[in-house]
Amino acid sequence: MSQETTTSTVELTPVAAGKVKTLLAQEGRDDLNLRIAVQPGGCSGLRYQLFFDDRKLEGDTRLEIDGVGVVVDRMSVPYLGGAVIDFVDTIEKQGFTIDNPNATGSCACGDSFS
Repeated sequence: MSQETTTSTVELTPVAAGKVKTLLAQEGRDDLNLRIAVQPGGCSGLRYQLFFDDRKLEGDTRLEIDGVGVVVDRMSVPYLGGAVIDFVDTIEKQGFTIDNPNATGSCACGDSFS
């Protein structure tokens, strides 16, 4: 199983990294990474998935960003290069957002892109 470490795939803002750390502390586990994946589906063709994962899959790219382990599978890397993950907490919306320069279009829900 190969595991590459790089710093150019995705970025976490300090706010997002802080939220991930808070959520990980609530889980009470130190073996979890934030996995960011792109899957077929959604109204624009592809959708993002963010979840905690303790698996290490062949071809994973693992990043260490502000003390947070971030893992991207090899199929998702081409879609996520340069993407910035942020966390917003406003009256209108609360949650993680992804600003992805590779997306040519997205839907109104913000969870799907093409």
